[in-house]
Amino acid sequence: MLSRIAAAVAAVVRRMRKPKGGDGRRFAGTRGVGDRGEALAVGVLRREGFRILERNFRTPAGEVDIVAEEGGTLCFVEVKWRRGTGAGHPAEAVTPEKQRRLARAAEWYLARRRMRERFCRFDVVAILSAEGSAPRIEIFRDAFRGPFPPRRRR
Repeated sequence: MLSRIAAAVAAVVRRMRKPKGGDGRRFAGTRGVGDRGEALAVGVLRREGFRILERNFRTPAGEVDIVAEEGGTLCFVEVKWRRGTGAGHPAEAVTPEKQRRLARAAEWYLARRRMRERFCRFDVVAILSAEGSAPRIEIFRDAFRGPFPPRRRR
């Protein structure tokens, strides 16, 4: 009986690790899709002349997908991926609340790296992909600025 349970658990774990669709283009789970989107964004940013400093910088205030530098300006980059425009353009997903959290995470980064006097900006990389076609990637430099809205209380 115990071996049947172990075999069933092993089968579930194998399915969870395996990419969906079998073609290697779709990853299992949202983290896999996010990783692929960030990898695409890093490639495009590098081709555009950005120097990538860090990826997935985590703080108690939130996470910054990519920290980069372009022409002496420190860039905090949020990556958004959508498979269609049914839920709106990917850049529209960077809501005022998300902007506030990104700004707080950027403050943590600047304090931890002792870079308080650096000029910074917030960029968004929007990735839009339709089934069967190559993703369309747009970089929105200086996508938003403060002052940031106060946190909404529930």
